[in-house]
Amino acid sequence: MTELVPLRRNRDFLLYQSGGLLSTFGSGISQIAYPLLTLTLTHSAAKTGYVGAVEFAPLVLLSVPAGVAADRFDRRLLMIASDVVGSTALGLLAAAVLMGNAEFWMVALVAFVDMSAAVVYRSGSSGAMKAVVPQPQLADASSVTMARMSTVRLVSPPLGGALFGLARGLPFLVDCVSYLFSTASLLLMRTPFQEERVPGTRTPFREGLAYFWSIPFLRTTVGMIAASNVVAVGAPIAVIILAHREGLSSAAIGGFIAIQGVMLLVGSAVSPLLRRLFPMRLILLSEFWMALVYIAFVIYPNVWVLAACTALHAFWFPNTDSAIQAYSYALIPDRLLGRAMAASNTLRAGSAPLGPLLAGLLLAHTTPQIAIAVLAAPVVVAAALGTASSALRDLPSLAEASPAGAG
Repeated sequence: MTELVPLRRNRDFLLYQSGGLLSTFGSGISQIAYPLLTLTLTHSAAKTGYVGAVEFAPLVLLSVPAGVAADRFDRRLLMIASDVVGSTALGLLAAAVLMGNAEFWMVALVAFVDMSAAVVYRSGSSGAMKAVVPQPQLADASSVTMARMSTVRLVSPPLGGALFGLARGLPFLVDCVSYLFSTASLLLMRTPFQEERVPGTRTPFREGLAYFWSIPFLRTTVGMIAASNVVAVGAPIAVIILAHREGLSSAAIGGFIAIQGVMLLVGSAVSPLLRRLFPMRLILLSEFWMALVYIAFVIYPNVWVLAACTALHAFWFPNTDSAIQAYSYALIPDRLLGRAMAASNTLRAGSAPLGPLLAGLLLAHTTPQIAIAVLAAPVVVAAALGTASSALRDLPSLAEASPAGAG
């Protein structure tokens, strides 16, 4: 038996992870800068919501075709092409901002191209990870990568806000350079990113979608997650808009978003303990009933209260998501797992653009209390329907769940 090389000495894994970390760091910096730049250029909450919606649209529009492309074409070339496209778009926006020529349509267009490049990159990245890491080490490699990514996501929003305060084009320039580092790491890697393909093999996406939709538990929970995504994505945009209205610095606004990241990290850490302490049905419903926390903002409409509400709600995301993911893996046969999970991810993401769009429009035309109530109401409705649903009420234990009993 060949002795496994430790991950810290796996050259291609270190290159892959370094490039990904730098790219994620740059993306976190620019993502806080998009709404700040829109507010600066337009002073419009509605247009800020439009940019947020456009930024999430590629998750819905491109996830499936990007996944098909990753299985059909050379993944390394696909990832490098996405890096080059994203870097070029951000470089052009940075130049326009620094020269004082930026306009609203440029921000929206670059946000769309940037996220499109990220979706295509991610479609190939799972294959790249599997290629450079031996199977016995995949779990360890994933844990290491997720922990380091979480740390990067905590640092990048406040730093992005601080850079925006120094020069409005600086966050986009930093993200542009981070793409170039990612490309360099891909070029230096030696391992092929895919196995030999069998000519003529077909794996129709609709087969996975049909199986996914035939399982009541998966149908129910994907609808609930879609409802939760409205406030999960919309509330942080509302925090940025309201904090900007109150004259808070861009660095402080970035700090608000980082607090949510802290709670996500803490929630991930304690999720295994919570699963041991509470029944699985309660775990599955925790994220949705926690949306009642937004009542605090309706009663006391202050941006600090809203930031606390989004952070408390985010704490429960890993708790519910890990339970739903575990049941999904148990209920879907291996031959359909990739396509069924792609169907799940696309359906979940379908509501994501609606969150920023609603947040911007409602804050432009109504009170902040009404805006947050409208964003949170679907989640509370989903909590009530999920509590009453037989798909969750009669769910077997995770140890007993299997594809044979999925119906």
